[in-house]
Formats: sequence, C-alpha cells, structure tokens
Amino acid sequence: MSSYKRNAYVYSTIVAMGGFVFGLDAALMSGTVDFITQEFSLSDIQLGAVMGASAAGVLLALLFAGYSCNEYGRKRTLQIIAALYVVSAVGSAFSPNYGSLLAFRFLGGLAFTSISVASMYIGEIAPPKLRGKMVTMIQINIVIGLSGAYFINYLILQWGTTTPDWASGLGFDKYTWRWMLGSEIVPALLWLLFLLYVPKSPSWLFLKGRVDDAKKTLLKLMPAEKTDAHIEEMNASMEDTDNRSAMAQFKAIFSKEFSVIFIIALTLAIAQQTSGINAILFYAPTVFEQIGLGKDAAFMQAIWTGLTGLVFTILGLICVDKLGRRPMILGGMLWVVISLGIAFYGFNSATYTLTKDAVAEITEIQNPERLNSMIDVEYGSDIELKRALIETIGKEEGREHANLIIKKTAKINAILILIGILSFIAAFHFSVGPVMWVLFSEIFPNAIRGIAIPFFTLITSTTSWLIQTFFPTQLSSFGISNTLLFYAVTVFIGMIILSKYLVETKGLSIEEIQLKLKKK
Repeated sequence: MSSYKRNAYVYSTIVAMGGFVFGLDAALMSGTVDFITQEFSLSDIQLGAVMGASAAGVLLALLFAGYSCNEYGRKRTLQIIAALYVVSAVGSAFSPNYGSLLAFRFLGGLAFTSISVASMYIGEIAPPKLRGKMVTMIQINIVIGLSGAYFINYLILQWGTTTPDWASGLGFDKYTWRWMLGSEIVPALLWLLFLLYVPKSPSWLFLKGRVDDAKKTLLKLMPAEKTDAHIEEMNASMEDTDNRSAMAQFKAIFSKEFSVIFIIALTLAIAQQTSGINAILFYAPTVFEQIGLGKDAAFMQAIWTGLTGLVFTILGLICVDKLGRRPMILGGMLWVVISLGIAFYGFNSATYTLTKDAVAEITEIQNPERLNSMIDVEYGSDIELKRALIETIGKEEGREHANLIIKKTAKINAILILIGILSFIAAFHFSVGPVMWVLFSEIFPNAIRGIAIPFFTLITSTTSWLIQTFFPTQLSSFGISNTLLFYAVTVFIGMIILSKYLVETKGLSIEEIQLKLKKK
C-alpha cells in the first residue's frame, strides 16, 4: 500500500471513530429503559423524551454544524463534538434526577453530528476509487459501537444480578444504569485525543483561500503531480458560486439546478429513519421482550442484533465499490420491506392467553389473584393484552409488568420474528444505512456541501427523533405489528421514488458526479 493510501486510511479511521462513540452512546441507553423508568417513575411520553433527547439535541446542533464546518473547519468541529460526548457521558452517569438526565442526554445529542461531519471530512480526503469504502467505515464503527454497547449492557446486568463481592462493592447492583452510561467516558476521551493527529480538510483550506496549505495536505494524500489538477477541479466546482455565505449555500439547495439532488437526498434522509432502525436498535431489549423473552434473554438477543449489523456492514464495505450505490440502495430497501413484512406477520398472527398455572407461578406482582379475570381469555394482539392488564391491576403496575405477562401468555412464532428482525438489521446495515452516507459525501458539490450535508442530516435526525420519541407510545397505542407495518410502507414509498431519480456514482470524482446529475 502506498503512503498516500495509508495516510488516507489512518485519517479516515480516526475520524470514523466518531461513529463508534455514536453507536456506543445510542445503544447504551437501550439497556437503561426499565431501570430509569422505575427509578424516576416515567410515563410513556417521559420515557420517549429521554430516549429521544439525543436526537432532539442533534436537531439544534445541525443548525450550527454547517456554519462551524465552514467557519472553523471540519477538524475543529470534530474536536468540539468529541468534547461534548465526554461531558454528556459524565453528566448522564451521575444525573441525580430525570431533569438532569434529560438535559445531559440532550447535550450528548449535540455531538451526534459526528456522523455527518465525519462523512464530509472523509469524502474530502478519500481517493475517488476508495471513497465508498472509507465513508462506509463510519457505519462499521457505528455497529461496532452498537455491538459493544449491547455486550457491555449485558455484562453489567449480569454483574448487577449475580453481585459478586467486587461488583457489589462498586455498586453494579444499585447503580446498574449509571455504569452502563458511564462506560462511554473512556472511548470518548480517546477519540478526542486521536483527533489531534488528523490534518485539516484540503477542501476547507481551499474554501478559505489557503491554497498552499491545501496543497500541503493533498501531498499527504496523493502524488505531487496530481495535486495541481485536483486544485483545478476544486476551483472549477466553485466557479458557479459567487457568494459563498451560509445563506447563499442554503438557498442553492432548493434551486432548480440542484432539484434532482434535493429529491435524492430528502428521500434517503426520511426513508432511512422511517425504516424504524433506531426504534429497533435503541429499544432492542424492549422489542425482544415483546416476543415473550425474559430480560436476560432479551439482552442476549440484543447482542446478536449488534453482531448481525457488524457482519453485514463489513459485507457492505466490501461490496459498495463493486456493486455500486444504486443497486445496493434499491435492493437493500426491498430487502428491508420484506424483512419487516416477515416480522409483522409473526406478531400479527400471535395470540396471548393467561393460564391458571401461569398466574400461580407469578411472584413479581402483589396479589396475583387479581389476574383471575384474565385467565383463559384469548387476546388477539399485544395491545389487547396490555389494555386488559391495565384495566385489571392499574396503569402503573400494568406498564411495569406488561413484558412479564407477555412472556407468560404469548403463543407466538418467535423464530420467525427473530429471523425477520435480524434480516431487517442485516438489510439496513448492508445497504441504506452506510450507503446513504456515501451518497451524501458524493452528490453535493463543494459550493454547497458545507451546508447541504448538515441540512439533510437535520432531516434524517428529525425523523429519527420522532421515531425514537414516539415508539413507546406507538407500542401502547397501536401494538408492535402495526408499528412495523408502518415502517415497511414508508420504506417502500422511498424505494419507488429513488428508482426514478437515483444515479450511479461509483468510481466518479465529486465533480464528475455533478455533471452526471445535471444531465439527469
């Protein structure tokens, strides 16, 4: 491997660590759901709010991310983001009440721009033939972070349950969820330190008129004889834009000139998140408990979710520059629809019946004989069962013990549902998950990319926030099967739109992609 490729890989790997910290931050919260719900007596809306607080935080951050990237540079912005992760992790782990936890989770959301800024930076330093692989490294780091978080949560849960002397002394049994959230501190600190090593983006240096500095960075990334030609390409891409202010770039996003880019980016931004990926990942143990699994088994299945995502993200990395972006996006979205359809069918065909023997075995509920009116009644969905439970023992107890009763009553094809969910995870991480960020790093010209990438990340983050925040309410109001059906329909609509407008960008420079989109 040449020194240029090696440098590009090293810088990309360091920057892509932001994806790892993001994945860790996001999935660690999935293990805290029951603990914080009980400790702070949270309603569905309050739980959704704290789980979606990070997604809400990124909405605010993305309003300023474009300005920060253009004014202070991609590198400095990434360093600010890393520092926010550290502060959020410390504050969340030591939060004394619901309000402070909500605030620090929101603060951590300000750092969730790490994905969009990282994809922007890597897209600007990566050789065109390697750009797909290098940008996809972000998604690999995300799923490594997710997998690591699920494993950490399971490990801490076991230590808190079995309480060996050393674990009890450290408070794993009393402060289980705090240890989960605190485990992010060290990785966030390491990323902050490693970012000192990466150079400033040559595209940003060029935008600032620092052409000589841009050349110095390019000399680390390509042979000297190619740097002048690359500078000329960047100059050509800027010729159509006289006013480079943030407002001028923002207005250009909506212009007729970039209409095809707008349709592609908007559809991808919405469809990626209405697939329900963050509902599944951020509430993984909760979702698996809907199948009738106990808490330990649900946490273990969450680990398999992370590992599935990791394997298929690596496969996506291998294929993205071979198969191309268009077939991976469209084929992957069809795969997502089919997978969600399988899970929908499994949940929709389930029935729930509470037997007399099951009631006799229940020790977690005081006076379990209160459930006698539910014995031998067949409920056609999880939502019917939950409503009957709340009517029988009250709202607070009903919500607390709903997953226990589901486990005791479910007659469900758990294997089919697991196949559907894991297939969905595989499809997302193979295609629309990582490839959207590859396309975001490619389809925007230099003249608007500093604003366009954060703007469309704002769109996808808004959608993510809505999905995360209202998922507990959806479960309570519509049930798991109808929620999954909604996700499948929205992805199918997105697939139809992209089949008309999405162009292939494999192996092309950013400037060549613009010419192809203009012809489209």
